[in-house]
Amino acid sequence: MSEIYEVLALKYATNDRPASHNFIGGDEHDRSMPIDYFIWVIRNEKRTVVVDTGFNPVSGAHRARKLTTPVNVALSAVGIHGADIEHVITTHMHYDHAGNNDMFPNACFYMQESEMHYATGSCMCHRLLNHPYEADDVAGMVKRVYAGKVSFCLGDRELFPGLSVHHVGGHSRGLQCVRVETQRGPVVLASDASHLYAHMNSGRVFPTCDSVADTVLGYGRLFELGGDASRIVPGHDPEVMRRYPALSPQTSGMVVKLDVDEATG
Repeated sequence: MSEIYEVLALKYATNDRPASHNFIGGDEHDRSMPIDYFIWVIRNEKRTVVVDTGFNPVSGAHRARKLTTPVNVALSAVGIHGADIEHVITTHMHYDHAGNNDMFPNACFYMQESEMHYATGSCMCHRLLNHPYEADDVAGMVKRVYAGKVSFCLGDRELFPGLSVHHVGGHSRGLQCVRVETQRGPVVLASDASHLYAHMNSGRVFPTCDSVADTVLGYGRLFELGGDASRIVPGHDPEVMRRYPALSPQTSGMVVKLDVDEATG
């Protein structure tokens, strides 16, 4: 029997950039088009699941990303402490999604086996392909494998009642999105299957990409899983913080609720 969850988006960083940096082929209206960085929390009375772990301050500074709230501080603001978390979903192992994994020493991490193969295989010999990864983050995940703290997924998989992961690929070889049942129906955390609303709505593609074809086909998969465009949450769009209500006045600008309709926020 399916369960219902609360779903939160926690903003931890931002990067101001021209629109041309967000689309293969550039953008004819090359205005400022910043992207935000999120992790997500899925919870109900039975369990709490963290989706992605963000980048650590050193990695972010090296890449000139502006950290707005350290990940551990953002989690603490919603009553979560890393050592208490038993379940973490890693959508893919790029630096801004798989850093800080040592913050969750007792967690099992769920990821696609194809992502581990990609991030540790021959493709990583090439700077064009390895630049979105941090070797220390990948090595940390390998150590978790040896400790029995990684559970690999082979395509689509229901992790818990009402919570499933779905292999999409495209942006990264083993990218997965997350589908979760909420009070407003299924919500799909697209992660980097669609960085911005403009990607999935216009069929354009973010420049960091393993397969353009798989990325474009993945947009259809997102709509199939969500059933409605309003229930798909892109992975980096600042618009998310405007469309959804803050969890509380204290977390305004940092944490929003995704389990309520946009229009009622």
